[in-house]
Amino acid sequence: MSSSPTDTTLVDVTMPQMGVSVAEGTIADWKKRPGDWIERDETIVEISTDKIETEIPSPVTGRVTEILVDVGVTVPVGEVLARIDTESKPGQAHAAEDGPHASDTGAGMGGGGEAGSPAPASARPAPDPAPSAGNGAAEQAPPISPVVRRIAAEHHVDLDQVEGTGMRGRITKKDVLAFIEAAQPSAKPEPVLHMESPYVEEPAPPKAKPAATPAPAPAAAPEPIAATGGEPLSLMRKKIGEHMRQSLDTAAHCTTIVEADMSGIEAKRGKLSYLPFVARSVIEALREYPLMNSTLQGDRITIHDQVHLGIAVSLGEKGLIVPVVHDAHLLSHEGLAAKIKDLAARARTNELSPEEVRGGTFTITNPGRYGALLATPIINQPQVAILDLEAVVKRPVVVAGDSIAIRPMTYLCMSWDHRALDGAYAAQFLSEVRARIEAWT
Repeated sequence: MSSSPTDTTLVDVTMPQMGVSVAEGTIADWKKRPGDWIERDETIVEISTDKIETEIPSPVTGRVTEILVDVGVTVPVGEVLARIDTESKPGQAHAAEDGPHASDTGAGMGGGGEAGSPAPASARPAPDPAPSAGNGAAEQAPPISPVVRRIAAEHHVDLDQVEGTGMRGRITKKDVLAFIEAAQPSAKPEPVLHMESPYVEEPAPPKAKPAATPAPAPAAAPEPIAATGGEPLSLMRKKIGEHMRQSLDTAAHCTTIVEADMSGIEAKRGKLSYLPFVARSVIEALREYPLMNSTLQGDRITIHDQVHLGIAVSLGEKGLIVPVVHDAHLLSHEGLAAKIKDLAARARTNELSPEEVRGGTFTITNPGRYGALLATPIINQPQVAILDLEAVVKRPVVVAGDSIAIRPMTYLCMSWDHRALDGAYAAQFLSEVRARIEAWT
């Protein structure tokens, strides 16, 4: 790294801390290049982690002098990514403009645009890499970030067909998402939490063949498929795997399950899903059993007064993210429904801020909307418990007077950390959640 002149003031742009469990990030896309002018709070780089993809703003106004980390490289929190000269002035020529072709860019000309800004689309070089007469080898195509390549691979998009709107024609995440949306105008509706049984009636067995008919020869066993190179896991998938493995290696996982009658919620919910009612019941139970609303790091446990409720959101094949409803104890079930819907929608469009995916004290996951009946979820560290809401299914149960009735029932499955609490406390808490769910009348 070359030393900077003594008469300039250079400010480092570093990898930010974007969550308690996030120790590193990958450079997805640079929005500026060396020599470009940048305003304070203007986006300079896009970072990708297992939890979130976010744009990082510039801490100061000035000229970008160095970019130290290439696209696709993963670096730890605190690593210097770029440097900005705060004593540079707008319109001054920079290193990229001082060469023999400076006049070609209009550097230093009034009304010719900001010094260092990319050429307009009409002036960009053609994608043909063949040398052009008069100016040497044609400019290389801008690199494509791993995030864009992953999205394109998941949706089978040929990036040669996507028109880039980024610097020097770079294909950005927004470009490829817009291309996918244009190609698939009718999106598949999100599945909703349901009451129908996930069981499917078995088809009738085939009629027996006459005894004289010889049995068919057994089919030959299929030959094993030779292993190939395959596709590498995405950054999010790798990080999810690391965090889940770390949680299993750290916490003493136990699971407790109770069954709850959802009749009261079913009669009251209208167009809302079951989730906000269950979330409100959980929050009230956490007030009665505060040890469940705690975090455990090393040998120190912290019991939190505020309930910051994590809600697991599926991103399909991309992975899973857990946005947090901060101060959830202050919200009604209607307020929780609106907040959860907003967070889930923005999670699926990569619009969450780093603050919205950290600081949770208890987590609810909801695979029941897809028909699941039982699960043993993995604790979201450093929390001490996670509640799994399963499918609501109509089935016969024994009610008052030893009668049998059809009721919408569900299983509440909770994994908890035996280092922080014991089975009796966990069962009492879960029974309190059930009682509050069944009290919605």
